Amino acid sequence: MTFEDLPTVPTSEELLDKAFSRAARSGRAKGGVEAQESMLQTSSNILSDNLHNVVNSWPDFDEVDPFYRELADAVCDGGVDELRTHLSEVSWASRKTKELGREYMGKLPYDNADSARKLRKQGFARMGSVMDEVADDLDYLNDARDRLKTLPDIRPDEPTIVVAGYPNVGKSTFVNSVTNARNETAQYPFTTKAIRVGHVERDHIRYQLVDTPGLLDRPAEERNDIENQATSALAHAADTILFFLDASATCGYPLDQQEELLADVREQFPETPIVTVCNKSDLSTDVEADYYMSLEEDENVDTVLEAAIDAVGYEPELPFDERE
Repeated sequence: MTFEDLPTVPTSEELLDKAFSRAARSGRAKGGVEAQESMLQTSSNILSDNLHNVVNSWPDFDEVDPFYRELADAVCDGGVDELRTHLSEVSWASRKTKELGREYMGKLPYDNADSARKLRKQGFARMGSVMDEVADDLDYLNDARDRLKTLPDIRPDEPTIVVAGYPNVGKSTFVNSVTNARNETAQYPFTTKAIRVGHVERDHIRYQLVDTPGLLDRPAEERNDIENQATSALAHAADTILFFLDASATCGYPLDQQEELLADVREQFPETPIVTVCNKSDLSTDVEADYYMSLEEDENVDTVLEAAIDAVGYEPELPFDERE
């Protein structure tokens, strides 16, 4: 799953306004003690149900794909454990506002409207105090929701080719040339650089190519903790890595520095097949690589794409055949 369907989290004040205004309308339709009872029940139900819906709109992070769980851990302040703590507080408030409604309805006298009104006001004050207690929790959840909704739509269930290498070695040009990635860009909440996600189909299987500037374009020691955690998340999604080298060094980075980054990526992704590509082969081929390609001259571009797809080795799950 992705987090794009997470709804906006209302503020404590918004929920109180909604609950008490509807309670007032319900009270006006009745009189005496019955009006106070209706107001308590309406406000209690609205607060409890809305808080319950806030909690239920979030996924169970034990069941979320590890790729998205790690990203959530990276982009949310305090990580997933902190997020769960705030969800737990809101869940408590949902139960508590329901309990308060029942408690104060049970205290109402049968025949004294003034006493009933005082008790209803006390009940409202107690519910307001509960909502004050979770105001920060709701604010945190809405901020987390805003961050998570902006995560790039990388689908870990699709065979995935991650493109790596220093800036200006031709990664984005390659992804754009073989896919529709020009129309599929997004940003991680912690970087200003756009992530390109493109798709290509082979034998009715859709492969996604992911270009991740800011993550796999410089050594791990130059990335901050959040960026390194996002890189770790990529390890769950990547079925193969296409690593670009520029032997001509016209990218602005010496070849030995590029090869050090390659070694760094191999260390971070020990289980992932890595296909090395010397781009700009029209300028230089003075490096050991699996493939030599020139985007400028349109040489071996399809060959490199097919090699990456072969390295994925994806075999779709076939339906069970009862004859076997």
